[in-house]
Amino acid sequence: QVLLVESGGGLVQAGGSLRLSCAASGRTFSNYNMGWFRQAPGKEREFVARINWIGSTTYYTDSVKGRFTISRDNAKNTLYLRMNSLKPEDTAVYFCAASMTYNPGSASEYNYWGQGTQVTVSS
Repeated sequence: QVLLVESGGGLVQAGGSLRLSCAASGRTFSNYNMGWFRQAPGKEREFVARINWIGSTTYYTDSVKGRFTISRDNAKNTLYLRMNSLKPEDTAVYFCAASMTYNPGSASEYNYWGQGTQVTVSS
């Protein structure tokens, strides 16, 4: 069992920045590949970014490339998502998730989920 707790969400103006954190506890954090997903009102949950267990490989959805950066600190059992140049369309609840799958893609390949943190970007 892995417990994931997100923090760092909030209200920000367009063009601003936020850094989300995801604190992990339970099983060994460094055993898991990690991802960020988001869900806007009335929409399905969508993939945002992922990072492998050691932090050497990252992957982003096209809409956030060049603006968002995923990273992890295995010594602190924490996953991060730095979000710059935020746009109103980035407004969503953001979730972190842990996966034992190599290069996990869809949400179904993630085993553990946090409760989410709200990000609201005003225009």
